Amino acid sequence: MDAFYASAEQAAKPSLRGKPVVVGGLGMRGVVATASYEARRLGVHSAMPMAQARRLAPNAAYLVPRFSLYRTVSDQVMELLGRLSPLVEPLSLDEAFVDLEAGGVADDSASARAIGVELRTVIRAVTGLSGSVGLAGSKMLAKIASEEAKPDGLMLIEPGTERELLAPMSVRILPGVGPATGDHLRRAGMTVVNDLAEAGEAELVRLLGKAHGVALHRMAQGYDDRPVVAERDAKSVSVEDTFDVDLHDRVRVRTEVERLADRCVGRLRGAGRSGRTVVLKVRRYDFSTLTRSETLRGPTDDPTVVREAAARLLEAVDTTGGVRLLGVGVTGLADFTQEDLFAQAAEAEAEHAAEEAAATGAAPEEAEAAVREARESEEQTAPRRWSAGHDVRHEVHGHGWVQGSGVGRVTVRFEEPWTPPGRVRTFRVDDPQLQPADPLPLVRRPADYSSWPASRPKSRSGATGPADGAESSP
Repeated sequence: MDAFYASAEQAAKPSLRGKPVVVGGLGMRGVVATASYEARRLGVHSAMPMAQARRLAPNAAYLVPRFSLYRTVSDQVMELLGRLSPLVEPLSLDEAFVDLEAGGVADDSASARAIGVELRTVIRAVTGLSGSVGLAGSKMLAKIASEEAKPDGLMLIEPGTERELLAPMSVRILPGVGPATGDHLRRAGMTVVNDLAEAGEAELVRLLGKAHGVALHRMAQGYDDRPVVAERDAKSVSVEDTFDVDLHDRVRVRTEVERLADRCVGRLRGAGRSGRTVVLKVRRYDFSTLTRSETLRGPTDDPTVVREAAARLLEAVDTTGGVRLLGVGVTGLADFTQEDLFAQAAEAEAEHAAEEAAATGAAPEEAEAAVREARESEEQTAPRRWSAGHDVRHEVHGHGWVQGSGVGRVTVRFEEPWTPPGRVRTFRVDDPQLQPADPLPLVRRPADYSSWPASRPKSRSGATGPADGAESSP
C-alpha cells in the first residue's frame, strides 16, 4: 500500500487530499510513522523526529495514528490477497508476499501481470486506496519491484533479467544489509550490488562470516529461495507509550501502566488470543530500560488479571528520577484460556487488597473498596483527550475530525470521506454534544467483488489468464 497511514487519512478527510499529511507521535519526542507523498517532496520521511518534520513542512497536517481504521483496511486487503493464494505472508499492516503459482492464478509473466493489474483495481474499488505491485520469481525481487513501482504502479521482473536489474543498485537494497553492514562493505570498496557479485563468495565470507557472506553473494546474483510462509504466528502482543515529559508521580505511573494493560488486552482479544506471561517495560530518565515479567498459572485475556500483574511488576521497579516510556506486553500466546478467569481475577484483586490492608491496618474489605472507589473517581474526572485527526460526532453537526485542541477548546472539521471539504467549528473540550466516534469506512458503497477472481481459461503455457490475453481490469 502507498504511504498507507497518510493515504488513509487523506481518503477519510476530503480537505486534506493533495496536501502534505504527516502521521505519528505529536509530542516533543514523537517520530514520523508515515508521510504523504506531498510531505515527502518537502523532505519528510518515516522515523524522522517530529520536530524536524515540522521545520521542513510547517504547513502540513499533523495527525495521531488511527490504528483501528488502518487495521480495518488492512484486513480488507489481506482478504483479497487470500483469494489469490493460500500462501499469503503478511509483513505488516500494509505489505505482504503472495505465492501466485500456489493459488493457481498465475505461472508465467503474462498471467502474473494480468492478476497484478486486476488486484490494484480491486483494492482501490474496495478500500479507496492505491497499492503498488511487484511481480518476480522470488520474495527479494518482488519486494524490490514493489518499491520501484511506487507510487500506484506495477513492475514485473522478467526471468533472466535479475542480475542486470540489480547490478547498479545500492547494496542497501538487499535483505540483511543495514547501515552497519553497508558501511563495512563501503569501506571495502563495495557500494553497488554488482560489486558484491564480482567480489566472489570467498571475499564476502571473509568480510561478513560464512552464513551472511554466502547468502549475500547469492542474492547479489538474483537468487533467493526463501518460501512464502502463510502463517507468521505472533509470539507476543504489546503496547507502549513515550511521554513528552518524564513522569515522576508514582500514582500517575501506575495509572498509565493500567491503561496500557487495558490497551494490550484489547489487542490480545482482537487477535482472538490469550497469553500466559505479562511483561512490563520501563525506560527511565537516563534511557536505561528495565523489563520485568510474571508468568500466570494459565493463559488469560482478562483485563483485570493483566492490569494487576503489570501493577505488581511495577512495584519492583525504581522510578526515582522519572520515566520516559512505559510498555505492557503479553507473551506465551494461546488460542484458549486455561482456567476460570473470573476466579483468577478475583484472587488477584483480593491479594492486592490484602497487601493494602496489611500496610494500612485496614480491613481487606475496606482496602478493596478504596481501590474500586479511586478507579471509578479517576475515570469520572479524567478529561477527554481530543487527539488531532481522531473521529468525533456532534449531535447537531454530525461526523467530523479533530483539527486541534488547547486552552480548553477543541476545533473540529465536519466532513465525511464521500463529502466535499467541510466547515470548521470550535467547542469547549467538555461540550456534552461532542463525543468520540468510530472511523467511517473510506468507501461508502464498495463495488461487489465477492466473486473475484473469476475462473479464467488456461493460456498456452498452462497459466490462467483473461480470455483475450489482455491486461485489463475486471
